[in-house]
This record gives sequence, C-alpha cells and structure tokens, in this order.
Amino acid sequence: MLLLSANNGMRWLIHLGGPGLLLLGLADNYGVLPGSMDFLTILLAAHRRDLWFYYAIMATIGEVAGGYITYNLARKGGKETLERRFSERTIGVVYTEFERWGFGAVAIPALLPPPFPILPSLLAAGAMQYPRKKFLAALALGRGARFTTLAFLGAHYGRHIVSFFSRYYKPALITMVALAVLGGVAAFVQYHRARKRKLRDRAGRHSQPKMRAA
Repeated sequence: MLLLSANNGMRWLIHLGGPGLLLLGLADNYGVLPGSMDFLTILLAAHRRDLWFYYAIMATIGEVAGGYITYNLARKGGKETLERRFSERTIGVVYTEFERWGFGAVAIPALLPPPFPILPSLLAAGAMQYPRKKFLAALALGRGARFTTLAFLGAHYGRHIVSFFSRYYKPALITMVALAVLGGVAAFVQYHRARKRKLRDRAGRHSQPKMRAA
C-alpha cells in the first residue's frame, strides 16, 4: 500500500512538471523520500530538454522554501527544537560544525546528495539564530548548484538516464521507501533515547539534597 501510494504520488508530480518540483521541495528537507527530488528533476529535464534550466530553478525554489519553513520553526522554538529530535552527541557535532563553518555548514549539506542529511543543519541554523539573509543565500547556493547540475545532466544524457530508470524504477522506489521508513524509525528511537536521558537528568537534579544556609 505504501509503495503504491508513493508510485501514484510520483506519477502525479511528474505530470505537474515544474509545480510538482515546488510541492516536493517543501517536503524533501524532511527526508520523506530520499533522492526523490533528484530523480524527478533529472526525469523532467530528460523529457523536456529545452526546459532543463526552468526545472533547476523550480527545484531550487521548492527546496529553499521548504528549508526556510524548517529554519523559521527552529528559530521560534530555540535550541529545544534540536534537543527534542536528536541526541546530545548529534547536537554537539552539529553545533561545533556550525560554529566553525557558519555559511558552509548550510551550503555544503545543501549541495550533497542523499544519504547526507540536511535537516540537522536547517534546525541548527534556526536554533542558533543564524541571520535569515545568510541562511537563504547559503541554502540557495547549495541547492541551486546541485539541481542545476542534475538538470543539465538530465537534459544532455536523458536517453540513458530515462532508459535506466524505466528499467529499475520500481526497485529504486522500493529502496527510497525503505530508506524513508528506516530513517523514521531511527529518528523515533533517537528522540525516545534523548527524552529518557533528559528525564533522568531532571530527576537526578531534583533528587540532590539542597544545601542549608548556615
């Protein structure tokens, strides 16, 4: 049932064309279907080679819009947004990389393909109150370079790519769905462990005897 829904959803997005990239971009930053945005961009550019740059722009706009929503939610929620979703170790790594690289901590993950996650960087940027203009510039730069490259490859090597995906479309879709499910399970386990650890820490602080004033 899940595979059928994903299959029908992808066919509907392909039919929409550029607007389909906008819609998928809003959800792609959450890792709903890893690699689906890349696949759709390449496929559309392969079918309409004259519109490859248009598809690159639409994919970039969709991704930047989706990323900004995530950033804005984390900006309002503060660092607790990260603490609710990730372990202390993951949060520490993200904060260290962000404090060291700043602009690059958003641009580089935006450029990299799956399975490299971008969600921690988006949340960290918002939680740490990173300037909006710099955040949008970094995200647009990384996503723009990525989807321009993919759309260009789709337009110039479209026949081979379409032939490959038409032959291995279902196995690729099954793999993407499986990765999405595994990612969701891993995120839930990580969140549950972080919550239990936080509750233990709070319980430990409350159980400590208070020093009486002399």
